[in-house]
Amino acid sequence: MSRLEVITKTKAQVVIEDIHKDLERRIASSPPGLCPVDMTASFLKLFHSQTCGKCVPCRIGLGLLVEMLEDILDGKATMETLDLIERTATVIYNSSDCAIGYEAGLMVLKGLAGFRDDFIEHIKEGHCSFHLEQPVPCVTLCPAGVDIPGYISLVAEGRYADAVRLIRKDNPFVTACALVCEHPCETKCRRNIVDDSINIRGIKRYAADHCGVVPAPVCSPSTGKTVAIIGGGPSGLSAAYYLQQMGHQCTVFERNDHLGGMLYYGIPNYRLPKDRLNEDIDNILSTGVEVRYNTTIGDGDDQLSFKMLQENYDAVYVSIGAQGDKKLGVPGENGKGVISAVQMLRDIGKGNKPDFTGKNVIVVGGGNVAMDATRSAIRLGASNVSVLYRRRKADMTALEEEIEAAITEGAEILELHAPKEIELDDNGQVAAMIADPKIIGLISGGRPSPADSDEESVRIPCDVVIIAIGQDIMSDSFSRAGLPVKRSRIVTSDDGSVSELAGVFSGGDCVTGPATVIRAIAAGKVAAANIDNYLGFHHVIESDVVVPDPRIENKTPCGRVTMMERNTTERKQDFDIVEMGMSCKEATQEARRCLRCDHFGYGVFKGGRVEEW
Repeated sequence: MSRLEVITKTKAQVVIEDIHKDLERRIASSPPGLCPVDMTASFLKLFHSQTCGKCVPCRIGLGLLVEMLEDILDGKATMETLDLIERTATVIYNSSDCAIGYEAGLMVLKGLAGFRDDFIEHIKEGHCSFHLEQPVPCVTLCPAGVDIPGYISLVAEGRYADAVRLIRKDNPFVTACALVCEHPCETKCRRNIVDDSINIRGIKRYAADHCGVVPAPVCSPSTGKTVAIIGGGPSGLSAAYYLQQMGHQCTVFERNDHLGGMLYYGIPNYRLPKDRLNEDIDNILSTGVEVRYNTTIGDGDDQLSFKMLQENYDAVYVSIGAQGDKKLGVPGENGKGVISAVQMLRDIGKGNKPDFTGKNVIVVGGGNVAMDATRSAIRLGASNVSVLYRRRKADMTALEEEIEAAITEGAEILELHAPKEIELDDNGQVAAMIADPKIIGLISGGRPSPADSDEESVRIPCDVVIIAIGQDIMSDSFSRAGLPVKRSRIVTSDDGSVSELAGVFSGGDCVTGPATVIRAIAAGKVAAANIDNYLGFHHVIESDVVVPDPRIENKTPCGRVTMMERNTTERKQDFDIVEMGMSCKEATQEARRCLRCDHFGYGVFKGGRVEEW
């Protein structure tokens, strides 16, 4: 019998695995603005190094593709080279033996379809068509364009009020976003290359918690222009805040008795306490914005007509949000005990909390609203809460931390189950959910789709079913008023204007469909600038805050500070805020991890391989 040995990693293999981890971090922090042709060539080199060498298309073909892409980057290629790249990539995709080859060929073909203009620009002009500078990743990925490195550096210096002033230049909902923003700014943070992304939302939270009262900036002299804003959610209030600073008198028409939209009526107190939200709203109103509560715009006898607003105001901004609910479309969904997550959260926001004591609750959906409904049901006394989702838990659109928090608080995730019917008893009361088991199938639109499992339906006893499969836009009255509407969404031009109606603009969820808070804020900010231009002005909102010079002692690897939460047993008994903020030492340490990409690694021209000076 031959002698066997335990296989252990060689020193070289250990180093290679370390390099792979470094590469993963670099890919994770790959910012917008990179040259797509250069990136494609770099990835092709990596794929070529992975080939086993057994099949010709992979071993030889990928090498040829790399050479041709290098020719394009070096200015040696012609348009015939582009055709040859396409033919070669097609052959590799169709004839390679394994995924290393055919996925590499597919990547090139996707690139030719997606950014062909960049290939052509490189061939004809020697550089990209528009990717001429590397932006600051966090600022670029923040829909509102907040100066994130600037306010982080201010927090590092202990200048919390100045940090808030700088944020408000682009986002008036400092506190709300510090508590509930989905922080897209962190996804491509260049600090990932060193260790881990900066906890940007946590730093903002510390500034908002310790800034004291920061007055709103002084508004410009009155222009004599008036703007009607329909809807007092984050988009409408953001537009009002900036238009008021520009000197235009804004009046917000809100159908409820509180401002904030879904921030007030859709996000529970344990995530966003109402008093903290009011800090932002009060600051916005302090600029002189007028509000008419409990006022609905429509064509009813007790409603204001849209035409009247057009006649009495110089411009109108429609930001009605997406506060309706969507139906499941299954038998039994009109039974007693079937409720909408949107309506449930709205009732909680109004102080009318349902009593779920001792009840079995099923929440249908996998988004953030579903998680809010789930965690609220637990706090309302439910004995058992299950989340029914037709895909896998990994495919849920809710924030990962929200899903994990719901599980920690006692919720069960029933993944790969699609609702088929809601069973009712003789009194029309919910008795059970009938669900079809699914298997995960082919990827469509970036996510795997559920497919039939050929298994029998399952019966899940329950007392309450909460529907959280999406939100709808109540735009019928605006359609009748002449605004173009498609699939309930108001149709606008790129600048937010409604081309059919002069002086009418729209933005936020009612245009894009349900989205994040920061995207609604960004829509309001953009609308304010475009309405200002429409009114014949060109005001620029500035901040007089001086940002500190960058530090250079921030390169040492350091762990990311995460925010602690209240004990699970305690927090699920009430609606008090769950997340605790950073300490002073934690906030300072985290802020000083910032690499100050606004000064370093930013704005480098990257044309052809040989620069002409």
